[in-house]
Amino acid sequence: MPSLPTLRNAGARVIRPGRPRTQDPRVPHVPLAAFVVDCAVYIDGKRLEGRWTHRDAIDEVRRREEGFVWIGLHEPDAEQIQDIAEVFGLHPLAVEDAVHAHQRPKIERYDDMLFSVFKTMRYVAHASPTTANEIVESGELMVFLGKDFVVTVRHGQHSGLRRVRHNLEADPEHLAQGPAVVLHAVADHIVDAYLDVSQGVEGDIDTMETEVFAPYTEVGAEQIYMMKREVLELRRAVTPLVTPMRRLTEGYSPLVPSEVRSYFRDVDDHLATVAERVASFDELLTTLVDAVLAKITLRQNNDMRKITAYAALLAVPTMLAGIYGMNFDFMPELHWEFGYPAVILAILLICTVLWRTFRRNRWL
Repeated sequence: MPSLPTLRNAGARVIRPGRPRTQDPRVPHVPLAAFVVDCAVYIDGKRLEGRWTHRDAIDEVRRREEGFVWIGLHEPDAEQIQDIAEVFGLHPLAVEDAVHAHQRPKIERYDDMLFSVFKTMRYVAHASPTTANEIVESGELMVFLGKDFVVTVRHGQHSGLRRVRHNLEADPEHLAQGPAVVLHAVADHIVDAYLDVSQGVEGDIDTMETEVFAPYTEVGAEQIYMMKREVLELRRAVTPLVTPMRRLTEGYSPLVPSEVRSYFRDVDDHLATVAERVASFDELLTTLVDAVLAKITLRQNNDMRKITAYAALLAVPTMLAGIYGMNFDFMPELHWEFGYPAVILAILLICTVLWRTFRRNRWL
């Protein structure tokens, strides 16, 4: 039975070195440098001085037979990333995923390369969760990991890796363990962001819960459904990543050596914590929806009781007026001097009794 990469190669577009590309003359050519955030060569954990192109960087590493290249890209198009794919030998299916984005979080092994997809999340500050239109903002980050290179492809404006790169360069001894350290740092950075987002969402849900059960508050089911949608977006980023991350801790790929593998256990633990939180968020929001619907039903019942009570009060004068409005010649007290005041008094007396009864039963 053919392996997974073999099956996925069927019908795939193969990137061939030296293949000429056609460019629409009406569309201006965008240089690759416009998509490159940073390109660096690391030897013994230290960054080499100078500016490098991706070709020169990988040639330098392979000439020295040590170190690795880390190149970061931001939303490259298919034409620009093709040159990098040819130089680094990236798998065409993974390259296609990196260009088009909107992928499910995963970690896949392609021969001598590891391809990872992460959903990046950012908590959006707002005045109140009951009036906010957006709680979390998402992006994507792909990582190509080889024995002597790391290529990161970022989609979105909030998932920059400048701080991650700076922290790694400040610890050359740790960075000298190889490119797998970069994959760990990226995964740790993203999962830590999940923790921050989950804490923010937890605070919003607590606020919404207080509002729902407070008297005389108007929290609609639509706002809770909006929160559920945001939690679902966070869940789609976290849940699919749990199993692949655990595989990395168990030796899923030889590109992640044992000394680096232990670091992923901490990431896996944090990811499991976030996954449990997100699951509890969804259950709690479902309970809040039920509570809001119950409050709406109770409010409708109260309104119906008030309407019924007022209808009963109006029925008394309506009935008496209807009887005496039939204009028969022989009716009780029709020609009595005090007939009119007596009817008015009877109406007021009956309505007062009914009103006190409804008030005592809290219908009014």
